[in-house]
Amino acid sequence: MAENLLEIQNVSASIGAKEILHNVSLNIKSGETHVLMGPNGAGKSTLGYTLMGNPEYTLTGGKILFNGKDITPFSTDARAKEGMFLSFQDPLEVPGVSLESFIRSSMQQISGQKIKLMAFKKELEESMSVLNMASSYAERDLNVGFSGGEKKKSEILQLLMLKPKLAILDETDSGLDVDAVRTVSKGILEYQKKNNGALLIITHSTKILESLNVDYTHIIVKGRIVHSGDASLVQKINAEGFDQFIPQEIKDAERRERLAAAAKAAMDAVKMNAANGGLS
Repeated sequence: MAENLLEIQNVSASIGAKEILHNVSLNIKSGETHVLMGPNGAGKSTLGYTLMGNPEYTLTGGKILFNGKDITPFSTDARAKEGMFLSFQDPLEVPGVSLESFIRSSMQQISGQKIKLMAFKKELEESMSVLNMASSYAERDLNVGFSGGEKKKSEILQLLMLKPKLAILDETDSGLDVDAVRTVSKGILEYQKKNNGALLIITHSTKILESLNVDYTHIIVKGRIVHSGDASLVQKINAEGFDQFIPQEIKDAERRERLAAAAKAAMDAVKMNAANGGLS
């Protein structure tokens, strides 16, 4: 068995012509909880989508190993079958497919085996109880008419039922009130306890981390992991922000970008003024 469950080796990735991730490396072992934080537009969600093989994102360098296997060329569904799971910031609504049917179908796709209905229903009911979800939600169309909190509970319900080796949770606490965060955290802890599952938690906030045992914290800026530490780094970020961790070369590059944008805006204004006969 591989020492690391997940190995991200010098991964670079782009969407369209824009490269977003630059030589990202990260190792995660089974049972560990890693937190990925950073300013808006830093590349946090891009890393999650890249790890799951979203076809909108192109891997331009490096490779991804999972459980000792090179999954770089694998499709999204193949990665799911290997034991990877990604929760979404804004889960999709799927009319015509019940939450119960979707989960059972996903379990059968991943395992390659038929899931016995009665055993499935019993396990589903137990998992929904952990999340304080009424049994009627199982029969409703997937996420259709669900509130933001209900959608996030739906994602964690899928996590509990699918039992992946690695769960990538993208802004799972976004938009949740204190009670909903507590309930979602309870579901995540239950998943990790029963499966020794690994977590990569992508977040702006730290609400969801208060109930979890964080092993490592990573800061990503402009598509690069610029600093890593233990759980205490979360509190340092809360108190002092990200600025102190941003390398000077990145700050200098951002300053040049701002100056270039300002110069372009000024030049465009001059051209527009000239086109209008010099009228102000």
